[in-house]
Amino acid sequence: MTRDDDPIEDFDRRRVTVHGVTKHVYVAGAGPAVVVLPEMPGISPDVLRLARWVRDAGLTVYVPSLFGTDGAFPTADGGQEVVRRACVSAEFRAFAGGGTSPVTRWLRGLARQAHAECGGPGVGAIGLCFTGNFALTMALEPAVVAPVVNHPSLPLDDPAGIELDPADARAVRDRLTRDGLTVLAYRFEGDRWCTGQRFAAYRALLGDAFDGRVLPDSAANPAPPPFFAEVVGSPHSVVTAHLVDEAGHPTLRARDEILAFLTARLLPRQTRPDRP
Repeated sequence: MTRDDDPIEDFDRRRVTVHGVTKHVYVAGAGPAVVVLPEMPGISPDVLRLARWVRDAGLTVYVPSLFGTDGAFPTADGGQEVVRRACVSAEFRAFAGGGTSPVTRWLRGLARQAHAECGGPGVGAIGLCFTGNFALTMALEPAVVAPVVNHPSLPLDDPAGIELDPADARAVRDRLTRDGLTVLAYRFEGDRWCTGQRFAAYRALLGDAFDGRVLPDSAANPAPPPFFAEVVGSPHSVVTAHLVDEAGHPTLRARDEILAFLTARLLPRQTRPDRP
């Protein structure tokens, strides 16, 4: 472990089985559940920082291990190898024409279990980068009531794609309309992995249910970890690797907006803690 790795000592590491498939999930906190998905190349220290902010907002956070080394600092070489493996994995549909990633069925089952364990009006889901759209697909599970889609990067080869097969796209749209749900989404203006075309495709599908917010590239952390500096190569991870943890900063305001979105939908007003 390098000095930049996160030992994840303040989470309970569980083995969770859904549909006969077992994965490790890191769980912490109390209150209604939020599933925080990892971004490439894994459950990085920045993803865990976000998860802790969600926990400290009065919620139970579930962080499933889907790829990479849990807690590892994202290096360029190691991250590229994780991307290569994920792109050929049967669990993911990284390219156009692949439709919905099969792993989202497992994630919907995780949300269902988390709701049964934690109670409350429902479950939140935060997708990041490679998993960005998964938070939207998880809304096919009735327990999911607060999806947050951050800089969704799939499909990698179609800047206007949204990584859903047509039937699932219609089902997600109909579910949001029927239950009056909103999807909160973020990207940087010059992000080459999550383009304006992609946000336009989400808006075309979801209409007013899609609340897409765009930050200027100048707001991005200029010194992210090597994977983001050398491989991603553009402002990308609004509330993780490219976040600037300074009061009043646009990326920190985005974090606060996400926490407010989750707590407004999941917590009774009288139990909501002050924001971190």
